Amino acid sequence: MLKESGRKANWRLTQRDSSMKRLLVSQNRRFLVREDGTPFFWLGDTAWEIFHRASIEEAELYLKRRRLQGFNVVHGVALAEFDGLHTPNVYGDCPLVKDDPLQPNEAYFRHVDRVIEIAAQNDIWVGLLPTWGDKLELLAHGKGPVIFNPQNARTYGEWIGRRYRQTWNIIWINGGDRQGGGANRPIWEALAEGIKCADPNHLMTFHPLGGGGGHSSSEWFHESDWLDFNLAQSGHERKHLANYGIIERDYKRVPTKPCLDGEPRYEDHPVAWKPQEFGWFDDYDVRQAAYWAVFAGAFGHSYGCHPVWQFLDHRYPPIGLARRYWKEALELPGAGQLKHLRNLIESRHLLSRVPDQALVVNQLDDGAHCQACRGTGYAFVYLPQGGKVEVNLEILGERMLRACWFDPRTGQTRLCRELPGRGTAQFEAPFAGPCSDWVLVLDSQSQNLPLPGAVSNVPHSKQNQSTIP
Repeated sequence: MLKESGRKANWRLTQRDSSMKRLLVSQNRRFLVREDGTPFFWLGDTAWEIFHRASIEEAELYLKRRRLQGFNVVHGVALAEFDGLHTPNVYGDCPLVKDDPLQPNEAYFRHVDRVIEIAAQNDIWVGLLPTWGDKLELLAHGKGPVIFNPQNARTYGEWIGRRYRQTWNIIWINGGDRQGGGANRPIWEALAEGIKCADPNHLMTFHPLGGGGGHSSSEWFHESDWLDFNLAQSGHERKHLANYGIIERDYKRVPTKPCLDGEPRYEDHPVAWKPQEFGWFDDYDVRQAAYWAVFAGAFGHSYGCHPVWQFLDHRYPPIGLARRYWKEALELPGAGQLKHLRNLIESRHLLSRVPDQALVVNQLDDGAHCQACRGTGYAFVYLPQGGKVEVNLEILGERMLRACWFDPRTGQTRLCRELPGRGTAQFEAPFAGPCSDWVLVLDSQSQNLPLPGAVSNVPHSKQNQSTIP
């Protein structure tokens, strides 16, 4: 029988200050909040191989840097993808004895514990995947071997759930780049139920397979009791993949559950723009996917960087045409720019935000698609190629408005002006072009809001969950 180890728990939920950081679903079922009701905007990074390939010193360097860049969630896999059962971690430990999920190697999981503890010290939540999907089903990516069935998956779930039930900074991510249906569904269900039985303290979602325009956990598990919010993978297939569509579908599903894009286009990931035209996703692609998804109704967003998720360095062969080492890739511009999105969202009444495409009068398609949302006293319109946009001001119901342009590259605001909140109005971004994205911010003059992206002066008491849509 699997037993929980006797590790010291000085960073567990038993501490009152840490327990207040636990995450819950908001009353309107659209967002996440902490136990004290404080809104939580998820800004994640996919660090899939962190437990398998990073040393403690490397994990500490990575987590400190991501914290300074504004990230508050990282995704990591306990039983990793790339020969994660047979290639040991940097300390020579494999996760299981004889590939048996009922015989976890305590030395390996002590390393996992320590990385999670370092994340906690940096105020970062860990989106913890108990296993990658190749341990259930072999596809083109992942070496396996297949080791799970419904019985041992349930038992393993109970074991890993007990291990981390008192760890404040855990978010469970079932799945692992696989579909949730077919013969594997009973295994994913058993794993989830085992974890939830042992650990009712933490939220859980499911990481689906990408490809073909993307997939979401909602396709298989939307009505499962253990699924607290939906996670989509829009994928890395083409430049202007319209991830706002998959978010819109999840946002409209019943029962209402929060949703986000947990694996969009990765920075520095190879992609074919067109037949015989090849390149890499850059910071613009990162921004476009993030603003599209969040303004379409996502409660947060996860970033990814191709060399970073695999912790590529001289010890490992590159996967998927990765072209630089992970420490260099930490400083790619997209990773530093997404904090501006977080600052923008947190500078306004977060819990009242709803998507509203009726704001945009002259909608465009493909890469020029404008995505709009609004909340108490404000509206945002994302223009991925700058230029002009016509907005229906009547929807906001405000007598006077302040219009500003927010720069997603720098977080700076420019060209503010006042105008009546009547009829429609046309606005022109500071400049236009294929990568010249801007956010139009419309604020109620009566709300006395700070400049977009500045520290919010809206007290948390004004975000009373019982009064929001």
